[in-house]
Amino acid sequence: MKAFLTPVIAAAAVLLLSGTAQAHHPFAAEYDKDKPVHVMGTVTKVDWSNPHSMLQVDEKMPDGHITSWTFELGGPNALKRRGWTQTTVKNGDSVTIDGWMAKDDPHHGNAKSVKLSTGKELNAASSYYDQPAKGKNSH
Repeated sequence: MKAFLTPVIAAAAVLLLSGTAQAHHPFAAEYDKDKPVHVMGTVTKVDWSNPHSMLQVDEKMPDGHITSWTFELGGPNALKRRGWTQTTVKNGDSVTIDGWMAKDDPHHGNAKSVKLSTGKELNAASSYYDQPAKGKNSH
């Protein structure tokens, strides 16, 4: 019986871990480091979850039109290590976000920093800084 359970447990572990590995992606696969973005707006949703937290922000344009943005942040543990809590940013808060635009969505980005209306600036734990050094092999 033990000989049967070992391969079953190993297979289950591989399946569970592969889902997590596929959910995480390198910065360069989705975002363009050569397209910085600066957005000032109002938070409409905070999704504090793995593998990446998300922040939705409505930016009011000079003509009154509202542009809705979605910004990827680091995961909850990475944000906590940088001073965030689940209540640091809430719906209705005014924020300024600096980051990089997505390659295929004009209103999606990866946040580098989030500045609160109090003036406090928070590191967004961007996956940009997780990239392998230039010239090194990556997966």
